[in-house]
Amino acid sequence: MFKLENTKKLKSALLGIGLSTFLASSALASSKEMSVDGAVKYPIKDGKYTSYYLNIQEIKDFNIGRTPTKREITAWDVDAKPDGTGLPQFDMKNGEVVLGDDGKPKKAEGSVELGNELYDAQCVMCHGDFGTGGKGYPRLAGGTKESLKIQRLNPADEHPNPDTPIRTIGSYWPYASTLYWYVQDSMPFNHPKSLTNSETYALTAYLLSINGITYEGVELDDEFVLDKEKLMKIVMPNHDGFYPEVDTKDPKQGVKNMTALLSDPKIYGTGTRCMKDCIKEDIQNLLMKVNIDLTANSNQPMSVVRSLPKVENKVSLSFGQKTYEESCVTCHGNPALGAPVLGDKEAWKKVTAKGVEKVYHNGINGINSMPPKGGTDLNDEQIKEVIDYMINSSK
Repeated sequence: MFKLENTKKLKSALLGIGLSTFLASSALASSKEMSVDGAVKYPIKDGKYTSYYLNIQEIKDFNIGRTPTKREITAWDVDAKPDGTGLPQFDMKNGEVVLGDDGKPKKAEGSVELGNELYDAQCVMCHGDFGTGGKGYPRLAGGTKESLKIQRLNPADEHPNPDTPIRTIGSYWPYASTLYWYVQDSMPFNHPKSLTNSETYALTAYLLSINGITYEGVELDDEFVLDKEKLMKIVMPNHDGFYPEVDTKDPKQGVKNMTALLSDPKIYGTGTRCMKDCIKEDIQNLLMKVNIDLTANSNQPMSVVRSLPKVENKVSLSFGQKTYEESCVTCHGNPALGAPVLGDKEAWKKVTAKGVEKVYHNGINGINSMPPKGGTDLNDEQIKEVIDYMINSSK
């Protein structure tokens, strides 16, 4: 559906391929006959195709460890497919169904309101308020299906578009089941697989709601409760935005569909490689240019007017507390990570046993899995303020 033009206006290349390309290429490479590179098939000879070497050793049997029990497999097998396979109907713990107070299986379901609370507690420090994104972490909401057609720089255009496609859950992901699966299997990043099935449904419901996704034409309000049956009825805006078809009942057919596409060199233009003198036209035409004259406004003096009304801050947080809540609570607020948790007197007593200067040194230079300065760009004195806050709050 979304195609990329080359310099000769050949509108027939994929915008993005992703996992399916990897699967297709892997399948071809493992056949030891052909491999795909740049949409062209190359024969494999003497363990390599063109200049690329391949691992052609044969490995027949593995016998490491023991066979997992059925319960262990159930606990870890959390894959969810678009047809509903793998989506849980009940809450589970350690591979077994959780029973309610009435002795019956506890139904897995969660509301948008609960998902909002969970997001604020475990997700907002990375993904930002309402999924707007954070430093080093992706944006989860916003964008439109139409934005996916935007090309950042298309040399074939007279005026290349300076905008970019916005790929989020609502604009890009084709299936809601993928969202459920990803959250349950990988999030929160510092303690994956810690969410219950009901909590995962709740977070999924909230993320769908902030992306404007509807259920049977109705927006998801705080009272909306998501479960397996409802999730299977969710239709994502970009459900038909990918080709070729890879979501097939037979996984091998999906790979074959991708292989057939990649075997056609015309999707990338001529199908030939170019290492020099590839661009025949004026290279100046390939540069991005600002089409608006900014001369009148670019050299205006800075204003020193302070005319905004003063707003009284009813709640004033110290620098240490504010920084802790923004950058440190993810690790120092979760006992599962092994870092000393704020308020744990015994843990901080051990940390400070060698003196506060040693604590400063570890905080600034990093220790164990903690990166220097906790991965922030704070200076040494600011880090010491944060450390002081955590120590004083844990006495």
